[in-house]
Amino acid sequence: MSDQQNEAECNALSRSEPSLPANWYYDPLHYAQEVKSIWQRTWLYVCHTDALAEPLTYRTLEIGDQSVVVLRSAEGELRAFHNSCRHRGSILCTERQGRLKSKLIVCPYHQWSYAVSDGHLARTSSFKEPEGFDKADYPLFPVAVTEWRGCIMINLDPAARWDMQQVFSYSPENLANYPLEDMVVGHTWRKVMNCNWKTFWENFNECLHCPNIHPELGKLVPLYTRRIMEPKDQPDWPQHQGSDDPKFRGGLAKGVETWSMDGSAQNHVIESLNDEDLSRGYSYGVSMPSVFIGAYADHVRIVRLLPIGPEQTELVAEWLFEKDTLNAADYDMSNVVDFAKLVMGQDSAASELNQRGMHAAPFKQGVLMPEEYEIKDMHDWIRAHLA
Repeated sequence: MSDQQNEAECNALSRSEPSLPANWYYDPLHYAQEVKSIWQRTWLYVCHTDALAEPLTYRTLEIGDQSVVVLRSAEGELRAFHNSCRHRGSILCTERQGRLKSKLIVCPYHQWSYAVSDGHLARTSSFKEPEGFDKADYPLFPVAVTEWRGCIMINLDPAARWDMQQVFSYSPENLANYPLEDMVVGHTWRKVMNCNWKTFWENFNECLHCPNIHPELGKLVPLYTRRIMEPKDQPDWPQHQGSDDPKFRGGLAKGVETWSMDGSAQNHVIESLNDEDLSRGYSYGVSMPSVFIGAYADHVRIVRLLPIGPEQTELVAEWLFEKDTLNAADYDMSNVVDFAKLVMGQDSAASELNQRGMHAAPFKQGVLMPEEYEIKDMHDWIRAHLA
């Protein structure tokens, strides 16, 4: 194979590329435009279906200045509405999550009541409804909601159509053998990071930082110690074709089974996985801008991001397990949970350092190096949505 062919098949950028303007990471006006053009117009992850399994349970989500409530009806159907009363606009559900006392959503302000089943106005609190007033004219404003493989997704556009190929920027095909729908949430972790949402996503999309930021992860995934994410991230990749060394072929280090503190799956490997899944060691699905799914031999981790402001982002992680694994006396969930918290904490700290530094008055724009091709794709995606 010629050097020219090697370069053609290499993932790396062929030249340096300009990053996004620095003020896009902290300017309030630009942040407002991103919320409107990106976050309020794309499919967003809410939670795993296990977190809303019971009838009349709900979750609320703040997407910029828009509040949304996602519910499970008494009949088991998913519903999503703007969390706003049609009377004079009051918030309806005030908690992050909870369970309704009845099949009605009752406004805490004036007690207008709406049916969970379809959001229609069931009753007002006035002693008499005025002439010409029709309750049918005042249902809750609907929000599009769907469930994909146990993942609850919403779109503020009620007419939005679900298309997996469009929603996922990193194909979830590698997750096919994971029983996502039937897994249960064993642990949930919330963290507020002092960085722009893009800053964290950029960190996720490159491994130049891995050797010095994630030494523990490098012991499990030797390829990351080379500052790359895939074997073809460097032009010399053909020299290592056929190598059994995970430092060159990718995957987990020899003897390592999963992403955990000791690398062990504790004899609870997911039975539906095949040899290819286990050899790969880890699989991902990414839906910009709100979620990535990481799947491993014994568990799945779903990480949701939501912007709180120009320089604050909420991270919520859910760890999913098979029911038998979670209930097994010989399985310690903290082995994987603590490891992921360590890695995400390191990513968060690095992202916060990056965020602070971008305020330097002379710093107008960064530069992307060859290994940061995924960031280039992400930037193109953002520019397209803003256009």
